[in-house]
Amino acid sequence: MARPDLSLSLQFADPRHRAHLPRHKVIRWIRAALESPAEITVRIVDAEEGQALNRDFRQKDYATNVLTFDYSHEPVVVADLILCAPVVETEAAAEKVTLEAHYAHLLVHGTLHAQGYDHEADDEAEVMEARETEVLADLGFADPYRRR
Repeated sequence: MARPDLSLSLQFADPRHRAHLPRHKVIRWIRAALESPAEITVRIVDAEEGQALNRDFRQKDYATNVLTFDYSHEPVVVADLILCAPVVETEAAAEKVTLEAHYAHLLVHGTLHAQGYDHEADDEAEVMEARETEVLADLGFADPYRRR
């Protein structure tokens, strides 16, 4: 099955996990979740930048695992996905999964947000989590919600 076109900018402000995020894998994970062509920037940040962005744009004064800034859904998805390396590392260890599996999950999660999926309401969360699980299974990863 043909996947939608993707223009990707991959940035490492925090290089600690660069080896876990080769460009070809990031492209594969994001494209698996895409329903439309996209222009996406993925930026891997440290805790300080992650906290500042979360505080400034969500009024939550802590670093979070992934932030999605979606600018357009149609005809091309345009978004920035910001992943905080130290948070991703801590969560992966706590969940006893590899960094690769956790990054794949968060990139799929962020890509779905970039297309308008949400999980604020229970019914939205059910739809989004089912889609994440389906995409991750197609990529060979376990259901991230079964671990909880």
